[in-house]
Amino acid sequence: MAHSNILVLGSINTDLVIRGQSLPGPGETVLGGQFYRAHGGKGANQAVAAARVSNVPVTLIGAVGDDPFGRETLTHFAEENLDCRYLKTVPGEPSGVALILVDRHGENSISVASGANASLSPADVDAVPDEVFHTAKVFLACLELPLDTVTCGLKRAKRAGLLTILNPAPADRRICCQEILSLVDVITPNEGEAAALASSNDGPVAAARAFQQLGCAKAVVTLGAAGCVVVEEGDTLVEGCSVQPVDTTGAGDTFNGVLAVGLAEGRCLAEAAGWANRAAALAVTRAGAQPSLPTRTEIDAFADRQ
Repeated sequence: MAHSNILVLGSINTDLVIRGQSLPGPGETVLGGQFYRAHGGKGANQAVAAARVSNVPVTLIGAVGDDPFGRETLTHFAEENLDCRYLKTVPGEPSGVALILVDRHGENSISVASGANASLSPADVDAVPDEVFHTAKVFLACLELPLDTVTCGLKRAKRAGLLTILNPAPADRRICCQEILSLVDVITPNEGEAAALASSNDGPVAAARAFQQLGCAKAVVTLGAAGCVVVEEGDTLVEGCSVQPVDTTGAGDTFNGVLAVGLAEGRCLAEAAGWANRAAALAVTRAGAQPSLPTRTEIDAFADRQ
């Protein structure tokens, strides 16, 4: 198997989805929805998004339970451009599950039971051979795993000289310290996560500057349909794409996976972010997380139509 350019440390879930007219409020029942099941989890979504646009396999480090959902997931991964040698199967634990509600506008509400994801430990990261890190270029992690496991992965990646990307979702203010953010080359929150993490309503650029003061080199704050803002020494607005959303589930994961490949291929951050924007815009025009993830050919064709 060819060496991976991208290492993804992240969660693996099965998504149980209901698409309906509206999202229920507290104590409310909404009838008439349509149910489907899909492969998901932020880490898995990001890895598959990267794998579908990468010319070499993408390595995923994660955990599933020894249950039907876990076995189905492993079968699915075998059909993608993924190196799954460092996936852990946890006996006696269920695989991660996400309950997702999607309304007619494509907005969603998500509740996650972490299951086996919570069992992925720093020791599991340490067990990955040094060669896997030393032959890669980019390391990507999210926060649906235990924070000490994510921190361990970032430390190993930095020691190996990889470019590190942290997608701080779901937002966890414990990352806002020198110990963690100094390990991060690019942080990629959405606008709400940036405000929550920085405890600031002064806008995405101000939040990004706060991350930089804590040691993070660069930031990309995603703005939904408006695109994203790239903050390095200066700041650059990368405009979004106009589409009719069907389901926004997995849009941020699409962005992160494609961004990682763009950076591994040597694109500058703004250019890679523009490519990732187009991928995310295409993904929201389809239902489901991993079912919506586009291929490289689809992204290029979509860009030609813009």
